[in-house]
Amino acid sequence: MKKRNILTESDLRTARARHAMEEIHVAPGTFVTPLAREYMRDHGIRLVEDAYQPMSHAVQTGHGFIDCATGEQLAQKGEYMTHLHGRMLVPKNHPRIVLRGMLDSLQAEILLMQADAGSARLQSDLGEILEAIRQVLGAEVKDTPLPETTLLGMDQEALHRMSHEVKETFGFDHPIPSAGMDLRALRLNRLRTEIRAAERSAVTAFPPGTAQERADIIRQLNRLSSAVYLLFCRVLAGYYKEDCHGSAATV
Repeated sequence: MKKRNILTESDLRTARARHAMEEIHVAPGTFVTPLAREYMRDHGIRLVEDAYQPMSHAVQTGHGFIDCATGEQLAQKGEYMTHLHGRMLVPKNHPRIVLRGMLDSLQAEILLMQADAGSARLQSDLGEILEAIRQVLGAEVKDTPLPETTLLGMDQEALHRMSHEVKETFGFDHPIPSAGMDLRALRLNRLRTEIRAAERSAVTAFPPGTAQERADIIRQLNRLSSAVYLLFCRVLAGYYKEDCHGSAATV
């Protein structure tokens, strides 16, 4: 019996990691899994049946690793290479690997801030930021869409409005960071800039207008920088002036 060609979601992810794609060619009669069809729909990829050698055959055979840039089969993973996903290898300075490193660093920074928050409420708010960053990293690594969530109890519109209307919310103009501020505020300001840097890195990793575009990741990082800016303003407004068992004003 002739072996049936199969196109899976994993095949599509592998091919899309190697180059931008608007269509995928398969041999006539190729079975396309439901998850693969969903992936094509989500990423705007057209399915074309022709005599082209099916991608799934090349991807699913062999052992070892695959160089994402060339498709070359590799017996060993070199010191300068790392996993993009599965057996697919890229250089350690690949834009997506750089972004993962930045997201990892953000988590480490937030954990240190939580340990020295001096406020149960600030610790909790930082925990929400931490969880959101972990969701971004998970969605990037697994190549899955980010779920729609709130941040600090606010949707995207409310978060944008509050972070821009500082005077109406806190009673002072947009604050300019200075050395005399609460150390927690300065750390939050630094965290905000680091999230902005991660957002720029995401634009490089997922260029707009290409098949790799991830507007959901870039949008969420933008929201996260706004959320951290609100925490910065809350510290200056005295929102977190309490010990770990106290209470604070609501803003």
